[in-house]
Amino acid sequence: MNKSVKKDLYEAPDYYLLDELLTEEHKLVRSAAREWVKKEISPIIEEHAQRAEFPKQLIKGLAGIGAFGPTIPVEYGGAGLDYIAYGILMQEIERGDSGIRSTASVQGSLVMYPIFTYGTEAQRRRYLPKLAAGELMGCFGLTEPDHGSDPAGMTCNIRDNGSHYVLNGSKMWISNAPFADIAVIWAKDESGKIRGLVLERGMKGFSTPETHNKWSLRASATGELVFDHVEVPRENVFPEIRGLKGPLSCLNQARYGIAWGALGAAMDCYDTALRYARERIQFDKPIAGFQLQQKKLAEMITEITKAQLMVWRLGMLKNENRATAEQISMAKRNSVETALNVARNARQVLGGMGITGDFPIMRHMMNLESVVTYEGTHDIHLLITGMDITGINAFK
Repeated sequence: MNKSVKKDLYEAPDYYLLDELLTEEHKLVRSAAREWVKKEISPIIEEHAQRAEFPKQLIKGLAGIGAFGPTIPVEYGGAGLDYIAYGILMQEIERGDSGIRSTASVQGSLVMYPIFTYGTEAQRRRYLPKLAAGELMGCFGLTEPDHGSDPAGMTCNIRDNGSHYVLNGSKMWISNAPFADIAVIWAKDESGKIRGLVLERGMKGFSTPETHNKWSLRASATGELVFDHVEVPRENVFPEIRGLKGPLSCLNQARYGIAWGALGAAMDCYDTALRYARERIQFDKPIAGFQLQQKKLAEMITEITKAQLMVWRLGMLKNENRATAEQISMAKRNSVETALNVARNARQVLGGMGITGDFPIMRHMMNLESVVTYEGTHDIHLLITGMDITGINAFK
């Protein structure tokens, strides 16, 4: 193995000088995250992906750079950052690996966000500081074996048993499930209304079998959540929120992070391909000097730049509380499609070397095959945009 390629030489592309739109705080957040990724993720991630093993030793560092609940107020242990900073964090982490970014997204957007937004003050005080510090890790249970793109059809249910609720059912494709200390679960009550609640590991009847044999997100832990007459204390249920609004608002938070994050993977693939093309000699000159390679590289940086501008504008709208679910949906789909196309073209630039673990491209490409599906598939997001611009629901 060529040891020189293992050194992380990443330089982020910024063709349209977007750095000029960032504050000093944004740049400080990015600098700290980038330095941490280069030091902690890059040297170990290929080995962990090959072994299909989540590097738990990264949890403390993720908390240290503010990746867990970056927009959660400081009084609850969060970093109190704005949405541009949140996006930058996700971009830098996914530049390292999509699976590690998934761990952060789940913790912040799908566990901490609903507890902060829909939980009681007691729930906030009990869980959020420890989640922010990485002392507790969480997961989010919405998807079921027979209900993915149609979460309203869920069969997971809770019934009021007086002193407590009883939860039955199962969830699958749950990131962080195998090691999570708590789980935010969405289930239907007796009236058919969707309710949110917090489960804790160790509750009788609650198990989290791990999902194996994945070709994608191999450095991320995925599992099922199984509920067999789990007794849930009344104080663990979110008091007010009813219906799909609750879980879908969480997905909006996560999709926003993915819109930025996927670009991190794209930027890493582009940077790798550009450096390789300058160094790889064929026919007595660097392959970067051949027209077809320049075409690939030029298209990559163009699409990355367009997507960078989209997510920056989306971040500004989020800061002003004006970003719509449909705008977030468009950005998530566009960023992941861009990243997949960049990864595939970057792999071709590297030729056979592109499939090896000496370079990150094939790992990114495989990871992105999950990212394009979770938090709303490519096609579902197209239909969200289609319904928004036509006013006609094509889902049914």
